[in-house]
Amino acid sequence: MIIKNSEFTISATNPKQYPEDSLPQIVLVGKSNVGKSSFINTMINRKKLARTSSEPGKTRLINFYKINSEFYFVDLPGYGFSKMSKEEQVKVGNFIEEYLKKCKNISLIIFLIDIRHNPTENDKLMYNYIISQNLPCIIVANKADKIAITKVDDQVKNLQEILNPLHDFTFLPFSSERKIYTENVWKKIEECSNI
Repeated sequence: MIIKNSEFTISATNPKQYPEDSLPQIVLVGKSNVGKSSFINTMINRKKLARTSSEPGKTRLINFYKINSEFYFVDLPGYGFSKMSKEEQVKVGNFIEEYLKKCKNISLIIFLIDIRHNPTENDKLMYNYIISQNLPCIIVANKADKIAITKVDDQVKNLQEILNPLHDFTFLPFSSERKIYTENVWKKIEECSNI
């Protein structure tokens, strides 16, 4: 994938604010601090298009980024951030669910998990939700730079056994630091979505 242009389009909390065009939307889900914004920046080779923060739970809106005027990356707020009030968690959870149910342009879900840790209960809930909605999905095991490169493949297989024993989803390693995985992820995105 050659990235010619990329731009932040809008932050939204309800369907009236979603982009009105019918371009495909590639949606990033995952727990707070799993690296969704860094994933976007690495994939499009920009340092600061998607704002990253050292403080987890900072993204509390649905952020739309238009890529090549052909599709969107959509960054959903992360889940499982304990410092957010219960009321706020419910509010954010509701507009995420509304987006996933009502948006007609979702082309692919990219579900980010942390390669270093077994999936959390929240990860399993998200995985089951994606299956229940019958949404196309690939699972990206992020932060692969944090473990020995010789252990990456085995750890990805281990995570798949835990989360997806049927092996009907693709699992791929990724690292925002080491860009060696970017091409494989783009290839799979192009295969699985209609961009």
